[in-house]
Amino acid sequence: MNCNFNTSESWVILSPIEQQIKAKIEAVGTPLKDWDINIYRGILTGYNDAFIITGERKNELIAQDPKSADIIRPILRGRDIKRYGYEFANLWLINSHNGIKEKGINPIDINEYPAIKTHLDQYWDKISIRSDKGDTAYNLRNCAYLEDFYKQKIVFQEMVSEPSFILDFEGKYMCLDTARIITGENLKLLLAVLNSKIFFFSVKYFYGGGSLGELGVRMKHTFFEKFPIPTLCIGDVEKIHDYISTPNIKNIEKIDKILYRSFLLEENEIEFIESQ
Repeated sequence: MNCNFNTSESWVILSPIEQQIKAKIEAVGTPLKDWDINIYRGILTGYNDAFIITGERKNELIAQDPKSADIIRPILRGRDIKRYGYEFANLWLINSHNGIKEKGINPIDINEYPAIKTHLDQYWDKISIRSDKGDTAYNLRNCAYLEDFYKQKIVFQEMVSEPSFILDFEGKYMCLDTARIITGENLKLLLAVLNSKIFFFSVKYFYGGGSLGELGVRMKHTFFEKFPIPTLCIGDVEKIHDYISTPNIKNIEKIDKILYRSFLLEENEIEFIESQ
């Protein structure tokens, strides 16, 4: 007999084996929403043609005024993010942010960056009327979590056909609104869980209607924050940290096996997950 789970967002109809798997993973661990993490959306510029530039254009602006380098940051789009890795498209954000007033961080004064001002002036008709802007048309919209982009963070895209999470160890990259970031504690362990087969399977079939059918899964954080992160022994945590340092197919499979074991899944349940 199939079973209906009535969630706040959708009805989830599960087969008997899916019921077994769901019951087991929910008997172990702590839901992601109760971890010490924050999840934020990427940057909205309001007009990407002006604020997102190529590497060639970046070099031109810095050659015209070396100070331009101070507010130009590498940026990732959702499509650039893969499982444990990314394909940097050599795109850069003019990060003329609007400051964080409650922290005493002032908005960027574009007059201090004349080459960038000249560049943005080419797009004045567009940037001056956009809704996503700050105190001036040259500034990006308010972003209270601006500093989190400079921290070690997980970056992920929302519409995916496979797990697509990376760890930005050095806080190097910004990301567009087609991606999201996670900051907080235990990010290496969390990265391994988020890129696992059991996590992807659970979001697709159990939590919040994240499935897009054959197109994959919508990794909306309000869906996947319900997933219980298992409590692992120190030895398994150390192994996972070691495996993600070299995330090849063999090591990814080893991580999956550790997680299957942590949820006390039996062979037929594992085979079912692997077949989906």
